[in-house]
Amino acid sequence: MNRTEADPPRCAWCTSHPLYLQYHDEEWGVPEHDDAKLFEKIILDGAQAGLSWLTILKKREGYRRAFGGFDAVRMARYTERDIARLLADPCIIRNKLKVNAAIFNARAYLKLREDLGSFDRYLWQFVEGRPKRNRWRALSQLPARTPESDAMSKDLRQRGFQFVGSTICYAFMQAVGMVNDHLVTCFRHREVAR
Repeated sequence: MNRTEADPPRCAWCTSHPLYLQYHDEEWGVPEHDDAKLFEKIILDGAQAGLSWLTILKKREGYRRAFGGFDAVRMARYTERDIARLLADPCIIRNKLKVNAAIFNARAYLKLREDLGSFDRYLWQFVEGRPKRNRWRALSQLPARTPESDAMSKDLRQRGFQFVGSTICYAFMQAVGMVNDHLVTCFRHREVAR
């Protein structure tokens, strides 16, 4: 995409495709507290492992259809027949480990909510309930993981979640606004901080 003089300054990673641009401008880094949306996002971040986020953005609607709107109760009941259906669906990443992980994660999510009441409160405890506001000037300064993402990853795995390594957890934390990693030169940095 070509920038024009009228375009506000943005994080450089988002300027190569309209889906990236829309995601950056409307979603990335905005604090999210809805359990269902947090669950969807953690599934999609796990599916992204080893791939570009653009690949997932292009398939996000396909994921929503294939997984019944990320209805965790429904997903937790998936059988081998459902897995076969998912592995044949070209609208999602057809990786058996990732498909199985989504089902295991639905079960772990439901158990966590049964035990603790809120996925939101559980996740946000790793940043003491409020976004961490970073002041990066270059993309090269952004970490791939932090002590907080290490702790989240370890605890999620102990609770039965899969595809939740520390790097995946940090990407998740960035996406759902637990950390504000918009560059200080990006117009969204100040907006998200509000």
